[in-house]
Amino acid sequence: MTHEDKKNAYLYCKFRDEQFALYDEYAKRHGMMMKTLLVVNVLFYAKDGLTQKDICQRTFQSKQTVNLIIKNLLSKEYVTVTEVPENKRNKVVQMTDAGRAYCEKVVRHITWAEDTAMSMFTPEQQRQLIDLSRTFTKNLTMLVNQETEG
Repeated sequence: MTHEDKKNAYLYCKFRDEQFALYDEYAKRHGMMMKTLLVVNVLFYAKDGLTQKDICQRTFQSKQTVNLIIKNLLSKEYVTVTEVPENKRNKVVQMTDAGRAYCEKVVRHITWAEDTAMSMFTPEQQRQLIDLSRTFTKNLTMLVNQETEG
């Protein structure tokens, strides 16, 4: 591993952290936690709702975190939770009209910003960014889950 490798890893992770901070600040500016923003974002676009398991998979959050967020949204009547008849352990979470009104402007704006930022790249740059980010994440996952270094 070279000095340049270490410098580039630092820069890449710094940009990632800057993006996380940007999402966190945006969510707070609109009266919610970043993890809540992630949940309402996926629910907003899921017209038929999602199971809590689906929400966990799409937002990369734990069951406990998603459950807490759903309970909070439920108490404000922003979502409904309905048992799936075939499997009562699975519950579908769906936005209510009040929930959609609560988060629509915030969710649509962040989606617009993401889409517009991506559109500022050429199609080839978009593909490269996605491919390289996917590969970095795959490599990082493998190395983090490895018990020893080297």
